[in-house]
Amino acid sequence: MSVAAKTEEILGLARSRAVHDRERLLLAIVDLCDAGEGAEAVMSSAPVQALLSSIFMILVVEAERDIRRRLAEKLATAAWAPAALINVLALDDIEIARPIIAASPVLRDQDLVRLLVEATIEHQIEVARRPHLGLPVVIAILQQNEPAVLTALAGNISAEVGEGEIATLVQASRRIASLRSPLTKHPALTDDLARELYLWVGQALRQALVARFRLDPEAMDAALAESVREAHGGLASDHERYEVTEREGEREEMEQRLLAKLDIAGQLRPGYLLRALREQKLSLFIGGLAALGRFDPGHVRRSVNSDRPELLALACAAVGIDRSVFPTILALVRELNGGRPGGGQEGERRASGAFGPFAPDIANAAFRQAAGRV
Repeated sequence: MSVAAKTEEILGLARSRAVHDRERLLLAIVDLCDAGEGAEAVMSSAPVQALLSSIFMILVVEAERDIRRRLAEKLATAAWAPAALINVLALDDIEIARPIIAASPVLRDQDLVRLLVEATIEHQIEVARRPHLGLPVVIAILQQNEPAVLTALAGNISAEVGEGEIATLVQASRRIASLRSPLTKHPALTDDLARELYLWVGQALRQALVARFRLDPEAMDAALAESVREAHGGLASDHERYEVTEREGEREEMEQRLLAKLDIAGQLRPGYLLRALREQKLSLFIGGLAALGRFDPGHVRRSVNSDRPELLALACAAVGIDRSVFPTILALVRELNGGRPGGGQEGERRASGAFGPFAPDIANAAFRQAAGRV
């Protein structure tokens, strides 16, 4: 069929109000995408472009999920696809959006930044994985500081990541264990940053850094032991501190991987935090609460160690934990944390007031503001 005839067929289907003709229209465009240069000639023609701009959005919204998925797969590499349509598909269910986010040449940096703000965590991860990611998008990811998205970015060696950006990721890896493995392999990692990263990775990753950067393992281990001794006031021997730090680092890395998987799968819920405490895993509780509320883990840790249990209450309220459950959480945290957070009965009274009446987003904002001052 000629370009003119195919164009007329598409326009004819578009003029029809019949539901089955609208579906035929979408399927015709899906099939047309396999026609190579002929497809581009038809879809780039002025009448068809005007058609797409005027009614295509309505068609896609009304289309069955399978048709939207097929359309997204076909349009993923099409430079002629309407920008508005591509942006709608990029915000669709992640299985539909994934090929669009990964490959569409129509998506610009500003579109990808908007996805980071408006879309789900799964969409954000796909943005961070997009090949040849531009610097504005990389900077936006670093500013959002979302652990799972940062980890995806660290594994994207084609992204525009310079020394400043890789340094930010290395700093973040101190609290986000899942960053450490991809960073050891990242081509932008420098000798100085490798030495910094060495201080908080597990034994296997230390060996990888030593092999790649020809580090002196004895000198690095001595520096590690010294930093640990200084942080703990020199209360134990170098060997003891080294062994404890190594075990804690590996445990933290496993917990961070677990939390990231649960978060991505939508299985990280408030009930999991109570389960972690009952299993006597305080660090898992702290990491899970930080991930659920998108909090800085350091802020959560400081609130747990403070004399202000109302801070912990605000964080719990922000992630949907009920007021009636909080006394159990507080008691378990204190049992595992040497009686902290303190504050006694007066602190418990203040903590009860942290549960409203107000929405979780208000509690979230209040915690961020208060915890930053602790």
